[in-house]
Amino acid sequence: MDLRDNAVTIHPYYKVSNENLASFKKLAQDLVETTRGEMGCLYYGFSYGEGEAFCREGYKDAESLVAHLDNVADLLERITSIAEIFRLEIHGPEEEVVKLREWISLKELNPKYYVLEPGFRN
Repeated sequence: MDLRDNAVTIHPYYKVSNENLASFKKLAQDLVETTRGEMGCLYYGFSYGEGEAFCREGYKDAESLVAHLDNVADLLERITSIAEIFRLEIHGPEEEVVKLREWISLKELNPKYYVLEPGFRN
């Protein structure tokens, strides 16, 4: 049995104005509901701070993350029309990060990549 952890996470941070917060939260809920049925999604949800929002999301591997981005492309376009992504990180094992660096849709977002060192996941 292969027990390697190939999970990847993506960390988008949004600037959200007070006047757009209610609309942002509605679109965020639409994203949650759309993502709920994705087989490769490990977790997905939003948290909020002063003028900012964060989407906490993890996927079983690089392919699952890209499938998610394709699945929610229209909703992401709508949410970024009312909020700015000011920081975007992708974390994962080197083999998965290498795959993600090649995806055109991610290149356009210009994320900062972090390579996961050995650890464990329960």
